[in-house]
Amino acid sequence: MSEQATVDRNGTTEVGAGRPILKVDNLRVHFPFTRGIIRREHGVIRAVDDVSFELHEGETLGIVGESGCGKSTMARAILNLIPVTSGQVWFEGDRLDSLAESQMHAYRRRLQMIFQDPFSSLNPRMTVGAIIGEPMRVFNLHAGRSRKLEVMRLMDLVGLNPRFLNRYPHEFSGGQRQRIGIARALAVQPKVVICDEPVSALDVSIQAQVINLLMDLKEELGLAYIFISHDLSVVRHISDRVGVMYLGRLVETTESARLYDDPRHPYTQALLSAVPLPNPDTEAQRQRTVLSGEVPSPEMEFTGCRFASRCPIADAECRTTDPTLDGEVHQVACLKAEAS
Repeated sequence: MSEQATVDRNGTTEVGAGRPILKVDNLRVHFPFTRGIIRREHGVIRAVDDVSFELHEGETLGIVGESGCGKSTMARAILNLIPVTSGQVWFEGDRLDSLAESQMHAYRRRLQMIFQDPFSSLNPRMTVGAIIGEPMRVFNLHAGRSRKLEVMRLMDLVGLNPRFLNRYPHEFSGGQRQRIGIARALAVQPKVVICDEPVSALDVSIQAQVINLLMDLKEELGLAYIFISHDLSVVRHISDRVGVMYLGRLVETTESARLYDDPRHPYTQALLSAVPLPNPDTEAQRQRTVLSGEVPSPEMEFTGCRFASRCPIADAECRTTDPTLDGEVHQVACLKAEAS
């Protein structure tokens, strides 16, 4: 992997900040599919297909792409919630992908997840205090009154009134429920938090509040995030680096500011051209990149670039040669794009 670069809130780039805490090497997650009355296996769905990246301490890595591109599947494979077909996942020098569930228990405390739906991810029969305190019970952290005080502290930390700890999830708004999910993830003092589209189910005004909360918690607690979203404007606001996924693969990855100022993969360019600009004059004058066709099925076997059927600049070489991520600071998987 190339030398790490991060961008602080003021836009200042700091190269080499932090050491790798999570490393993913050539990760693949394939699901067999069956057809017919006797359910005979006919092939595999390549949900995640050869993904590699590093996450550094104190960094936010944004993963962006269309629905169905493999973002959430990748997140669950990293946490060993679903089996990995091939590849490796390393956390603080220890390999996770081959561990049994009983062996993973020791790592669950340091690797936590915030889920997309802030209602279905909470047990409706448990009070908020019990939901946030449950991870502490599982990992034998705090007890009795000490646990209750810690739950109240976490509620205050995420912007919830601690007096509401005996209420149930249905008594809270969507934004408040997501704050409960965040407090639950922080209850065991993790080092890495995977945020799986944590604001997509919320109103826009509430999205901004939750994003700002996550950014403040990152600085205060020294967290590292993998932030998954299909909303490029949200990813731009929170991420230090961004990886763009298409059909199970990363097609472009670099610093956040560089990606948005100089997108090089045609897919990234098309995604960014669809994001509305705040200036109506600029919005009216700019040219959009419109993709043709439909997203190919992940069941297909590709001999060339998997984006070639929709790419506006693809030629015969693109349909026969499979590109890989190339470059140091700015990596692009495209035969026609210039890496750097």
